[in-house]
Amino acid sequence: MSGSIPRILIVDDEAPARARMKTLLADIAETCAHQLAGEAADARQALALAASTQADLILLDVQMPGMDGLELARQLRRQAHAPAIIFITAHDEFALQAFEVEALGYLLKPVRAERLAQAIRRAVDLRGAAYAVARQFTVQEKGRVLLVPADQVVFLKAEQKYVSLHTADAEYLIESSLQSIEDEMPELFVRVHRNALVARNAVVGVEKGLPDAHDDPADKESWLVILRGTDERLPVSRRQWPALKALMTRGGD
Repeated sequence: MSGSIPRILIVDDEAPARARMKTLLADIAETCAHQLAGEAADARQALALAASTQADLILLDVQMPGMDGLELARQLRRQAHAPAIIFITAHDEFALQAFEVEALGYLLKPVRAERLAQAIRRAVDLRGAAYAVARQFTVQEKGRVLLVPADQVVFLKAEQKYVSLHTADAEYLIESSLQSIEDEMPELFVRVHRNALVARNAVVGVEKGLPDAHDDPADKESWLVILRGTDERLPVSRRQWPALKALMTRGGD
């Protein structure tokens, strides 16, 4: 999730502690972009929410009734979309155990806003490198099967029954759908049109384009996205323009 906006889940059995954490997250929203995926009061709720929201990062208390935070972290590591963990606790004696379950942070209550922001940014950076490298596309070319790292992809475009995958140097056909790629890698790609996804880190800007007379009248394009690594300009639909505009306003994800 490097360079992306993490989806954060708060897990603490005490309601005032959860409220305090939400206040801190709101305070740092401008300097530490994030999405609040939800909150849970116990491990059972946390496991369900982590799976349903595909949370990237969990702010987790250690001492909770029933399954404690350490055991919950072990359970979460078994999920397909395993979130990063930052423990937030009033007790310092669990730090070693926290890092044994590969926590990326250990903060003591009461937490200061800037300290929380630093821990979140660090977790995003640490997880991001490994996360991006682990993601790759399997493509076939002239009797060969190749692995293309997701962070080398500039854009993907629907082509009848297939999707064309474009890097700065090559083009391949894959059988994955745009929707599945968008669902699995929202931190890497943003949709600009119903038939196109572009790499967030490849977006350079936009330029004026002509509306497509064959498109839905309610979804005509007036902008073309400029991408690093290619001269091709992709149309941006009116429906997808707000997401692209937000990406450029944030200076890229």
